[in-house]
Amino acid sequence: MPTALLLRGPRALDFESFEHPPLGPEEVRIRTLYSGVSAGTELSQYRGTSPFMAKRWDEASRLFRAADAPSWDTPVRTLGYEEAGEIVEVGSEVADLRPGRRVYGTWGHRTHHVAVREAVRLLPEGADPRIGIFSHIGAVALNGVHDAEIRIGDVVVVFGLGVPGQIVAQAARASGAQVIAVDPVASRREIALRLGAAEALDPAAGSVAEIVKEKTGGRGADVAIEVSGVPAALAEAIRAVAYSARVVALGFFQGEARGLHLGEEFHHNRVQLVCSQISGVAPGASYRWSKPRLWQTAVRLQHEGVLDLLPLVTEEVPFRQARALFERLDRGDPDTLQTVLTFGEE
Repeated sequence: MPTALLLRGPRALDFESFEHPPLGPEEVRIRTLYSGVSAGTELSQYRGTSPFMAKRWDEASRLFRAADAPSWDTPVRTLGYEEAGEIVEVGSEVADLRPGRRVYGTWGHRTHHVAVREAVRLLPEGADPRIGIFSHIGAVALNGVHDAEIRIGDVVVVFGLGVPGQIVAQAARASGAQVIAVDPVASRREIALRLGAAEALDPAAGSVAEIVKEKTGGRGADVAIEVSGVPAALAEAIRAVAYSARVVALGFFQGEARGLHLGEEFHHNRVQLVCSQISGVAPGASYRWSKPRLWQTAVRLQHEGVLDLLPLVTEEVPFRQARALFERLDRGDPDTLQTVLTFGEE
């Protein structure tokens, strides 16, 4: 029986069975192979801290408004946005796809999914299907690098070396930057160095901003990208950049961002603070870039070896053990990066 993961309430996961719907003529049925778990967006849903679970997002005015019914009421059936699978059946009018082709996309933590032909995104022939789970989070990271407007030779400081921060560090280096990676967790700094960062700093060992200023002859970084969603990291990113340089806020901040002293370096150094978020692409590139192109590029760059993301997978867990996995992620383990639900022959 096809099965999906759902959230009945904060920290209350359950499994829900559903029927195999009959295929339309232009549809395909996909069996899930792997589904990546997001330690940011998904945990905010799991914990009930996402603003969408407390307020209603008004699309017309683009405001969060107080409301009796939030945008995401329970039960939540939208957990999961990093999937890879295999086509097992095609509709009568689908002539260019066959069972056995590997695909990637966003359809949630579920054993099966039905998609219309035009929405199917194929993995390269012979590729490890797990590269598909990085299509969305890879797009988030690439979008942040585009928003940073990196120039070859720039010094770029990346704050936060979780999964998106690791991808940002690799993509910034591939864009021609010298990357200084920052994270309090030693294992994350080691991975960043192994995957191409020039240096990795522990923020607990001293002021990152002062170290960066010293390394750049007093100038400061050309760009800082904050990917942790921690206000103290954003404050230090602002301090670390050069006069009139750019700070990209890519992390998903929860609640108030206390500790930002905007009358200090931000004000006196005319720092540009830019938000990067995957609901839109970098405005200057919007005539050429789109979310689908970002997804496709994140997969292609892995297949070509420009990005090496499979080393970020630290744990693979059977789908039926999803509840235990979320409980462990909620408690926190700094050595955990990308966790993946596996589906076998379910």
